[in-house]
Amino acid sequence: MTTTDHNVLDVEIGALTGGSANLPQYAGKAVLIVNVASKCGLTPQYTGLEKLQERYAAQGFTVLGVPCNQFLGQEPGSAEEIAEFCSATYGVTFPLTEKVEVNGEGRHPLYERLVGFPDAEGHSGDIRWNFEKFLIGRDGRVVARFSPQTEPESAEVVSAIEAQLG
Repeated sequence: MTTTDHNVLDVEIGALTGGSANLPQYAGKAVLIVNVASKCGLTPQYTGLEKLQERYAAQGFTVLGVPCNQFLGQEPGSAEEIAEFCSATYGVTFPLTEKVEVNGEGRHPLYERLVGFPDAEGHSGDIRWNFEKFLIGRDGRVVARFSPQTEPESAEVVSAIEAQLG
């Protein structure tokens, strides 16, 4: 069994504000997991992510932001600072997890399961940068991976989400 065969919703990860992010609550939903950062050139993607959240939440979809400070220290803030930035700057309503590492020896178990899944160009393995996206199907398994430069509202992301919500 490869890492892509595992359900990712049984991994334990903390919520940004403390306690559990309770991933099992997303069983039966489509989830776009994105490693996020507040001080990155791609940070404006929060706008598109929030639009996806607003557009599809009622159909059984959520974005799940995973703050990470591994790429040039672009997410240096505390949990409170990250939450305030996301809310005040981008009106983020989707859930955020605790800040974790997505690469290297300290890679969080969630990303251990995600990184084996290839994107459309065949890239698998390490996360390349902030805002790499993984679409999780209703069964909790990875169904698509998108590069950091792929805009959240791009046709390929939207069609993949809609296919899962079908």
